[in-house]
Amino acid sequence: MRDTARAMSENVELVRSIYADWERGDFSRADWADPAIEFVGVEGPTPGVWTGAAAMAQGWREHLSAFDDFRVAAEEYRELEDGRVLVTHTWSGHGKASGLSVEQMRTKSATVFHVREKKVPKLLAYSDLGRALADLGLEE
Repeated sequence: MRDTARAMSENVELVRSIYADWERGDFSRADWADPAIEFVGVEGPTPGVWTGAAAMAQGWREHLSAFDDFRVAAEEYRELEDGRVLVTHTWSGHGKASGLSVEQMRTKSATVFHVREKKVPKLLAYSDLGRALADLGLEE
């Protein structure tokens, strides 16, 4: 039981360390990613599926290229079964083309990290928190 609880808290700590960078606007670190990671942009400005760390980096670049000073602020870390960690968050920044503040758009979002052996083999990025919760069978 203790080993399970320790693994669960290690999963959350790994995800917190990832968000520490993202909250500063630094999306360059990927040592946490499994080399064959599946990165899924469920919906949003750049939906798609990218496989592998290099492809994930390309997917992030495509997403981030639409914004100036893009940041994410974690609100809640929720440990789920099967090594998954749900993070609810808000975005900030400005659209490059529109100049609109991201805060003026829907900003409650979520990310689901699948963690195995201190690496992330799958990452799902949701622009809509409600959709993430529905997909996971959870409620707000």
